Amino acid sequence: MPTDPGHDPTTDAGTSGAQPRVRFEDVRKKFGRTTVLEDLNFTVERGERVTLIGPSGSGKTTILRLLMTLEKLTGGYIWVDGDPLTHDRRDGKRVELRAKQVAEVRKRIGMVFQQFNLFPNMSVVQNITEAPVHVLGQTPDQARDHALDLLDKVGLRHRADAHPMELSGGQQQRVAIARALAMDPEILLLDEVTSALDPELVGDVLAVLKDVAASTDITMLIVTHEMQFARDVSDRVMMFDGGRVLEEAPPEEIFSNPRHERTQKFLEAVV
Repeated sequence: MPTDPGHDPTTDAGTSGAQPRVRFEDVRKKFGRTTVLEDLNFTVERGERVTLIGPSGSGKTTILRLLMTLEKLTGGYIWVDGDPLTHDRRDGKRVELRAKQVAEVRKRIGMVFQQFNLFPNMSVVQNITEAPVHVLGQTPDQARDHALDLLDKVGLRHRADAHPMELSGGQQQRVAIARALAMDPEILLLDEVTSALDPELVGDVLAVLKDVAASTDITMLIVTHEMQFARDVSDRVMMFDGGRVLEEAPPEEIFSNPRHERTQKFLEAVV
């Protein structure tokens, strides 16, 4: 999407072509009187894999939901490749963007949720092709060919015509990953994608995601309590508590030698 004529590019970090993939600037989020995020600032570079860890209620999932525009910002800005996601700054004022502008930027972002959110009345392949046909304008044949390739990638091509209720939880989550990838996102958000699964099903889902991380340059923002997975796929790990970043570092550093006492206690509890 071209930058809006009223948008002031001098307020963005870097220069054209060198923008971070995602930038949170002074982001605030309140639910009623409860402040979940306050003056949050961080960036995610192109192709970077960043994992958010921390106790429940620390604001991690809210960050993903704001980026997916499932929640509205209370204040601040989110930029995607230097383009405003929901609010722009014009003549020093914070201006809400039109829905069409928001949708154009949001097409670059995919999300996989805790719950699989598949359409029960559609087959596996229909679940994957629905959005590419209606949002991206692909032909049904194009979308189906791509869907079958993705089902190959997640090991489920043989279940293309099954319905979600005929699949295990782990299989449904792998379909949900294929569905997100079918939109060719530049950014993939993963929100506790294994937390609803039986323990024996977790490994297959994580193996698919490790393969995605290894074989694509998709930027990934991950919320998980699977610390080994975070260690394996992350370029950077950010520890959250109370809606703020306590520390951030490469995974080897934060898992082996956390600086903050709160991080130490959290990792002792979950590892």
